[in-house]
Amino acid sequence: MKAFTAVLCKDDDMYVAECPEVGTVSQGVTIEEAIANLREATSLYLDEFPSVGSG
Repeated sequence: MKAFTAVLCKDDDMYVAECPEVGTVSQGVTIEEAIANLREATSLYLDEFPSVGSG
């Protein structure tokens, strides 16, 4: 399993999480929720475009 970076920032009352290697972005009310949502978004993206995560 490949490890990816998660970059988080606070935007008003939400946390925004981005995976710069893949380009996926998500958000959540808590840091944990933002990371979980980013994990799900990145996983779904890589299921559709597997060659993006293999490099």
